[in-house]
Amino acid sequence: MMYLYSLLTILAFSIAVWINKRVRSLIFNSFVISLLLLIAFLLISGQPYADYYAGNQPLNLLLSPVVVALALPLYQQLPQIKHYWRLILLVIIVASVSAMISGTVLALCLGGDLEIMATMLPKSVTTPIAVEIANNVGGVPAVTAVLIVVAGLTGSILGYPILRLVGVKRSEAIGLAIGSASHALGTAVCMERDPKAGVYSSMALVLCGISSSLLAPLVFKLLVAIVY
Repeated sequence: MMYLYSLLTILAFSIAVWINKRVRSLIFNSFVISLLLLIAFLLISGQPYADYYAGNQPLNLLLSPVVVALALPLYQQLPQIKHYWRLILLVIIVASVSAMISGTVLALCLGGDLEIMATMLPKSVTTPIAVEIANNVGGVPAVTAVLIVVAGLTGSILGYPILRLVGVKRSEAIGLAIGSASHALGTAVCMERDPKAGVYSSMALVLCGISSSLLAPLVFKLLVAIVY
């Protein structure tokens, strides 16, 4: 049964990619379609999610090698990255701090308490790092994980249209913007549309995770001191 669930996941994603290539709409990106297909299957079949998750262990084991494989396109862009490393680092730090501030300010405007603010703080960071950040600053990691998916979906759907609207055209800028705001889901869309943007998006994903983990406690303390 384990391998059947893995095959089902691969089949769902293959169908999603096929649909995405024909519809050519960011709303129908591969992740969203495959997610909807798998949710429909679990609801109709009545299979517990825990069984489905356990049955996908072969694919889960491949996640680490896939992350390592992102180093190849980064290496291919290494000369340009070396040339602009100061600017890239500045963009990453500003993006990380802005994302954390926007999340906590939004929570505050909606009447959230300190726990909600801490939960919203790492919404734009990749899940493993964000969950640890939320836990360290007093947030609710489970809710943070949901917010991360929402941020990823929003960025993967609206990222390109918004950047196009404000006149951003360079692949490097698009990749850094989407990767820093929408982590893995945004990066996946970049990889589908423009491999060069995907390289910078994957770099932003990693560097924003590192910078956010270092800056989050300080940013949260400063925000709490200002608000309270």
